[in-house]
Amino acid sequence: MAPITQIRAHVETADVGGAGSDSWIYLGVGGREFLLDLQGRSDTGRAADDTYYFGEGTNADNAEYNDPRKPQLDTDDLAHFPVYLRMETSGSEPPWCIEWVSVTVNPDSRDPRRYTHPALRPHSETGRIWLDDRSGKALYLRPASRHQD
Repeated sequence: MAPITQIRAHVETADVGGAGSDSWIYLGVGGREFLLDLQGRSDTGRAADDTYYFGEGTNADNAEYNDPRKPQLDTDDLAHFPVYLRMETSGSEPPWCIEWVSVTVNPDSRDPRRYTHPALRPHSETGRIWLDDRSGKALYLRPASRHQD
């Protein structure tokens, strides 16, 4: 049991037509959601390779409201709530094609917790997942057996 001081989400969007999205994308960790939105950028572009930090060293827009320390989350919460990505479709290009995602809780600690999805394979046509109204809007992650980032 330890306080969650930082969450790192490494997300790759596929390099295929229509892969980028104008939609709102959320990361669920520890029983709450965090908006995946980098400071100074409003959407997820085709072939984007982004790393989002919440808490210490944040680069997230609206950092005050997207902080796992306010209120303080704990690694014990990870056993009780799923880790996932969820989107709310919006804009002129709502679909999103995910090629890779790795979420790490307390990445620089002695006991980092990592999550990914086993079907995703970077740079593989068969290892991508589309999120949209017509194909599902959530992607649940599971603990990774080794460092995958």
